[in-house]
Amino acid sequence: MIDWNEQLREMREEYDSTPLRKSEMKACPLEQFSIWLEEATEAGIPDCNACSLASVDEESRPVARAVLLKGMEADCFVFYTNFNSRKAVQLRNSPWASMHFPWFAMQRQVVVTGKVSLLDESTSEDYFRSRPSLSKLGAWASKQSEDLDSRETLEKSFLEAREKYGEDPPKPPHWGGLALEPETIEFWQGGPHRLHDRFLFERGESNGWSIRRLYP
Repeated sequence: MIDWNEQLREMREEYDSTPLRKSEMKACPLEQFSIWLEEATEAGIPDCNACSLASVDEESRPVARAVLLKGMEADCFVFYTNFNSRKAVQLRNSPWASMHFPWFAMQRQVVVTGKVSLLDESTSEDYFRSRPSLSKLGAWASKQSEDLDSRETLEKSFLEAREKYGEDPPKPPHWGGLALEPETIEFWQGGPHRLHDRFLFERGESNGWSIRRLYP
């Protein structure tokens, strides 16, 4: 059996990015995020719009899962889900959340924190119509986060949805978008000798942004 303690101790990535200067950062973190996202896309980072979304349960215990960023609406980070899912229920009870974008192949990561609210229905409708037909049916077939006795039950539910709604199903009433309005956005870039670069943007009372460098 592998001695994982020894293996883990030996795992070490050497970073060699050019130091990141404050003068190189855009004044607006949303613009800076867009630039980094575009560069991640051009670099071929798989699922570069994927992030870990962290929320808290009713006992304030953190829970994280992967979601896909699907829009930047009104300066908010937008994703879609079943409103009966565990994450949606948690966010209704405690709307503060964080998103972590792990672009480690580029020696970069971004952490966004803020408050989550419901996206308007028309935007959710527009996005749902743009989805592939089978994905639309999947939204009807899955009772997300509920107990499931077997794979066969899920596949049966999918076939029943297909028989009922055909190839162009409507948006389920329990499905739609959530928007995280950022309060802070932190940019991290790896540096030699663990001298990483970290810049934290914080939203002020007038919706302006301040920026400061943090020790790595």
